[in-house]
Amino acid sequence: MKKSTKLFASAVAAVALLISTNVSAQKIGFGANLGIPTDGAYSFAAGIDARIQFDVTKQLSVPVATGYTNFFAKDRSYFNGAAIVDVPDYGYIPVKTGLKYFLDPTGSGVYAMAEVGAAFGVTDNAKTTFLYAPTIGYSWSNGLDLGLKYENTGKGDALRLVDDKNRTGQIALRIAYGFKL
Repeated sequence: MKKSTKLFASAVAAVALLISTNVSAQKIGFGANLGIPTDGAYSFAAGIDARIQFDVTKQLSVPVATGYTNFFAKDRSYFNGAAIVDVPDYGYIPVKTGLKYFLDPTGSGVYAMAEVGAAFGVTDNAKTTFLYAPTIGYSWSNGLDLGLKYENTGKGDALRLVDDKNRTGQIALRIAYGFKL
């Protein structure tokens, strides 16, 4: 699938999701992510996201999120044991959902969250893969949210062409602000 087709399909899916769920959505948030890749071929990762959160109870919510994340190549070359390979940056659009559970009955404070979905690769030789992201965080009643997550997209990057490691993950800090609708 061409990069432009993936971008268009992802954008249409995200807009359709936002339009169809906005009526009953209870919170919407926007965040920035800074991460340390778990693979030595990348130096750091950065991204932005938008999240709609449906409260099932005060303690349990269902988040639906999308955005953009980019892994920045460290040296632009990678030695896989046989040859030196050019390493491009790896960018993807995550589309994910999951469960968010607050430890405090008020629906703020410490939470644990687990998300699954797809990472739509948008850079050269990137592909669409399964994505999972466990998170721990703290949410203040004023809307500020701070989370620490591990996000893994498996073999979605271009380096999958030269070796078979399940490599592309990050440990990321997410800072966000949410609004009640």
